[in-house]
Amino acid sequence: MHRHFPGEPKPGYVAPWEETPEWERQAAANTFALVREHIAASPAEGDREARGRVVASLWRLQMVEHFGNTKPGYTAEWDALPEWQREVDADIYDAIERD
Repeated sequence: MHRHFPGEPKPGYVAPWEETPEWERQAAANTFALVREHIAASPAEGDREARGRVVASLWRLQMVEHFGNTKPGYTAEWDALPEWQREVDADIYDAIERD
């Protein structure tokens, strides 16, 4: 987050795991598991953008599952995400792949 966010990120963006709301921890855990499944099915597939798109798509699914029709920022398509968010999503994929 700090590498890509312009300026100082909101506290919620960088909160310690223990301070993260339960719904968000569950959504993150589900996204992590789904990304791992994706990696197992198609390892090292796609460029950095494609990897980031996987994370963004799976996170969107979690937001819809938790909130239904929620605010657009939670369910924005890849092209509508700010550049910093796309970079963070690609970093997340890469970190899960290394794990």
